[in-house]
Amino acid sequence: MHITIDELERIIQCPSETEVLEFNTSKNNFELEKLIDYCVAIGNEGGGKIILGVSGKLPRKVTGSTAFNAPARTVASIHECLRIKVSFQELDHPDGRVLIFNIPSRSIGKPLHNKGRYLMRAGDSLTAMTPDQLADIFNEGKP
Repeated sequence: MHITIDELERIIQCPSETEVLEFNTSKNNFELEKLIDYCVAIGNEGGGKIILGVSGKLPRKVTGSTAFNAPARTVASIHECLRIKVSFQELDHPDGRVLIFNIPSRSIGKPLHNKGRYLMRAGDSLTAMTPDQLADIFNEGKP
């Protein structure tokens, strides 16, 4: 689903980031490995969005971003690493380019990981999933 400028302005007003919504200024760059880690965590939480070019702290504002100037190649790299289909949208906001990555939810019974690191969100940080959380996921759908 593509987001309009008006919808982005409403999303920016969210009182806080959540497990499924991450804002990052990333004015000039953003590390691919960090993006992949966020995809893992957000996918493990049920899917969501990473929005680059918007400040993370309130009051949020569009700052614009030049990160990932070839987003299709970035999405291909994510797919190669995680085997999930992330989509993206470039939004030409009057205050700068906003890049939105849409991360799908993980499959039932299959937590996402990056190089053996099973991540989730804890507030606005990434943290390792506990063994109990992983066991719950692995047991999903089993009798």
